[in-house]
Amino acid sequence: MELSDTMYAHLRAIAGRYLQGRHGHTLQPTALVNEAYLKLDRHATGAFESREHFMALAARVMRHILVDHARRKMADKRGGGRERTTLSHVVVDDHDKALDVLALDAALTELARLDARHARVVELKVFAGMTTAETARAMDLSVATVERDWVKARAWLRVQLRDA
Repeated sequence: MELSDTMYAHLRAIAGRYLQGRHGHTLQPTALVNEAYLKLDRHATGAFESREHFMALAARVMRHILVDHARRKMADKRGGGRERTTLSHVVVDDHDKALDVLALDAALTELARLDARHARVVELKVFAGMTTAETARAMDLSVATVERDWVKARAWLRVQLRDA
């Protein structure tokens, strides 16, 4: 699998947004993208259907890497000092609040149990950095449906993550 310069730059920009504001950690945006690429390359059995398909898989892989990293840090510290990351610019309105990546993962897992489509919309928009139109194409939905799902999912996540 060959990663074009454009796709690499896009993934790097997404990773930079994920890790913005994190201090005292060892995971850098380039490391996140490289680890995601290695996992995608290792498990890729053929060509990706589209750019959206690749970005959706990359989003899921980066989410898992971030969660695994946060879990390792917690285990290293015996449960103390959870690392927080700022995905709040996408999910919640309070731009100053750092969001716990483990809390987001737990909330998305619960949302997927309640409504898998809403959870998928969040994953594509937050973790893949897809636009509403790209998300609609990737999920074979109308733009209006994705917009409605996004509004509902964000509202649900705000409530779940308020105290996270």
